Amino acid sequence: TSLSALKPAPSPDLDLARLKALLGARPVVLIGMMGAGKTSVGRRLAALLDWSFVDSDAEIEEAAGMSIPDFFAAHGEAEFRSGEARVIARLLKEPEQVLATGGGAFMNAETRELIRQSAVSVFIKADLDLLFERVSRRATRPLLQTADPRGTLARLIEERYPTYEEADIVVTSADVPQDQVATRIAEALLAQLGDADEKVATA
Repeated sequence: TSLSALKPAPSPDLDLARLKALLGARPVVLIGMMGAGKTSVGRRLAALLDWSFVDSDAEIEEAAGMSIPDFFAAHGEAEFRSGEARVIARLLKEPEQVLATGGGAFMNAETRELIRQSAVSVFIKADLDLLFERVSRRATRPLLQTADPRGTLARLIEERYPTYEEADIVVTSADVPQDQVATRIAEALLAQLGDADEKVATA
């Protein structure tokens, strides 16, 4: 589907021209747990900005010539993480794009630093119940192939959320249409970048 079909109705308070000027060409990187909606929200955010959308997991699958579950099975998580870091480093060089990353990507210190230097990061924060309800619909998550997937997901949230909180912007996702989440992210970006811009101007 073309991204324009996914474009959310613009909110009257959202000055998209100003947002794009504040972003410059810096990519917007979405981080968060599996099931947070990074891909579906990312497509809508990209449509709103008239930018391209890239999903790092899809890029990894293309580069590896196999699905992520197959890659995990064949090569293990450590090999996957180093490949993921290389792919994201390459993708961050592309301007004017929304990049959705896999749940573990931001846990890599080098990747985090690269994102900090060259992009604006947004943590889509969702609670355990919402995430588990969403990931339970698909049995393809390698990290959840355990006897207690809910417990595993809870542990991952506990491990990862303190690091995810280092993102430039944190937006809480609720069980609402993804259009609304995309618009909320655009508004949060505008508010945060606009504040920073005003502080520089008045310094």
